[in-house]
Amino acid sequence: MGVGVLWAAVAVRIAGGMPWWWAGVPLVVGWGGVLLSVCDIRAYRLPDVFTLPAYPVVLALVGVASVHRPGVWAGAIGGGVLFGGVYLLVRVVRPEAMGPGDVKLAGSLGLVVGAVSIGAVPAVIAAAALGTLVAASRWGRGAIPHGPAALVPAWLVTAFAPWP
Repeated sequence: MGVGVLWAAVAVRIAGGMPWWWAGVPLVVGWGGVLLSVCDIRAYRLPDVFTLPAYPVVLALVGVASVHRPGVWAGAIGGGVLFGGVYLLVRVVRPEAMGPGDVKLAGSLGLVVGAVSIGAVPAVIAAAALGTLVAASRWGRGAIPHGPAALVPAWLVTAFAPWP
């Protein structure tokens, strides 16, 4: 049901002028986001079987976008390095604060968010941190799934990108 709602929102955006060459990005982020959120909420894991294949898929979608919009690659690579680097740093400094699946997911999310705008990457990172803090304050101590908190703002950026 979640995927259907997200895909319907993308369909409305396409009807409203979202370029066809970009539509695959929020569709894939929405589908993967629902799948990974369920995994993270139920098992506190973001499995490699889902996070690692995201890279070639995302790179292909960004490649299609780069044909139609110059500069997409620079933003995507910068976003992937920034998002993935920040999460890797947190993992190295405080391993208990972030799981390895979150780090693997961050790189692919950074690619798509950076393709929209490199400036959106820190905003998504901050929104993800805030979402996790809100969840932790509601549910108390212990493991808090971070994947959904990162996936929601990333999907919003990709789905509502202000493409001309």
